[in-house]
Amino acid sequence: MSDLESIRAFVEVVETGGFSRAAARLGVSKSILSRRVTALEADLGARLLSRTTRGISPTEAGLEFKLRAERILADLEEAREAVAQSGESLGGTLRIALPLSFGLRHVQPVLQELALEHPRLKIEAAYSDGLVDLVAERFDVAVRLGVLADSTLVARRIAPILGAVVASPAYLDRRGRPLTPADLADHDAVVQTGMRQGEAWRFQDGKRTITVRPEARFRADNAEAVARAAVAGIGVAMLPTFLAGTFIETGELEPILMGFPIGGDAGLYIVRPPGSPPAKVRILTDRMVERFGGEPYWDSCALRRQEMKAAS
Repeated sequence: MSDLESIRAFVEVVETGGFSRAAARLGVSKSILSRRVTALEADLGARLLSRTTRGISPTEAGLEFKLRAERILADLEEAREAVAQSGESLGGTLRIALPLSFGLRHVQPVLQELALEHPRLKIEAAYSDGLVDLVAERFDVAVRLGVLADSTLVARRIAPILGAVVASPAYLDRRGRPLTPADLADHDAVVQTGMRQGEAWRFQDGKRTITVRPEARFRADNAEAVARAAVAGIGVAMLPTFLAGTFIETGELEPILMGFPIGGDAGLYIVRPPGSPPAKVRILTDRMVERFGGEPYWDSCALRRQEMKAAS
């Protein structure tokens, strides 16, 4: 195992471009990592890394060794997973990238269940609204929302992601309830920045698309912050229903402009690098389909409350 640890240390140093970053990723000290790579070079009788004041880079021998070392580590991981599949639980490490608000609210419970069900499975979850490079950052899988751009990644659509325009009842009592998208010109808005469509809100009126650019009084780069600003009565917000549904059910937010569906074909996706998926990714995907497939629970909850309110 010491040889494998040295090999893994060398690969991480090359991948990350330095001992400090590699040590942080592997969870060991920089000095331990340096000793492992030095021992590997001594064992091989060849210099694998070129160390200069400008940084660290692999030598020609180091590049050749890295290619073969990566195959060894990949074969070892596949062997571990094959054994795990024949046993009662999964093993290894599942590295997953998730969007911040959706990941914490909806996927975190799924990951916790998997961790409890499979004691030998390690989970490393990265929560960010930024788009990560799965291959370069060595993630096994990602959860993504929206409309996916073309790529070589393998994607599976789990469920639709719908949107709703909402505001607090207190705000609407004070400012009035918009009846058409054009009425939003007379309202303050709470807007999420960094979205692909910018700050334009698009509605469907039959076959016609209506585009509105509301006057933003409050901007935030996270949907959770936008939702809480809307709950506080600052203005009208356009939110995904996976976030708005909870506030609609509690009565803190009220959906408006229900007769004008929000345009787009956004979805919830599981995305992974190409190739045969390991068992840990297949089990995660199956659990996501089981939990979120069909009509997601956050939409049905919000819809039931609206039906009850309309009937009262």
